[in-house]
Amino acid sequence: MAKAYRLLKAILTTAVDDQLIKRNPCRIKGAGQEKSPERPVLTVAQVYTLADTIEPRYRALMLLGTFGSLRWGELAGLQRRDLDLDAGTVRVERQLMQLTGKGLVFIEPKSAAGKRTVVIPDLIIEDLRAHVKDFTQDGDNGLIFAGPDDGPLRNTNFNRRVWAQALVDAGLPKIHFHHLRHTGNTLAANAGASIRELMERMGHSSTRSAMVYQHSTDERQREVARKLDGLARRALAKGSGTQRARKRKKAE
Repeated sequence: MAKAYRLLKAILTTAVDDQLIKRNPCRIKGAGQEKSPERPVLTVAQVYTLADTIEPRYRALMLLGTFGSLRWGELAGLQRRDLDLDAGTVRVERQLMQLTGKGLVFIEPKSAAGKRTVVIPDLIIEDLRAHVKDFTQDGDNGLIFAGPDDGPLRNTNFNRRVWAQALVDAGLPKIHFHHLRHTGNTLAANAGASIRELMERMGHSSTRSAMVYQHSTDERQREVARKLDGLARRALAKGSGTQRARKRKKAE
């Protein structure tokens, strides 16, 4: 509707310029603005409900996608040499993408900032160790995440065969796999990550995308309110103590 309104307004503006009409009737404030719906954010409990429900082969995939804020192509392209579980880091050097006419190919990240090292929360290290032991291809160049046939992951097959059913089994609404990355970015922002830190974690060279995750949540607002309450109470108590001291001094 917003696009149609903008087109109509532009046409009528031209009509005004051509003196066909005296005044543009399109004067509804904000009618031409489009508001994108909020992308879904899972709670940590929902993430783990899904991790417990999905096929074991894909548990670490979705946990790293969430808590490492990695894109699907980055996850699919990870190799054994990229993962250092002793240091708790994963290095993003490439993406594995399905390209029309070429099939699955390794490509460079979207920008220089896309090549990065992400620190992994200790919470998921053991899940990753178990995954490497049971499901990862052999050799330094072996893919961390492979399909049941030990071949590379294909997004369309995964969504159709695994993801949709896992959401049903977990009792979650229909969301996309990339919403796990959005969840991880939001959690990082709520944990206090700065704009620069979010940019580095997400692999972005501009602040625009990172700014999205600086929006406040209800939980964050309550935390701010609690801290503000404590600050104000301490200030009031300190002020009252000062006033009492002054009254005593005057009485003396």
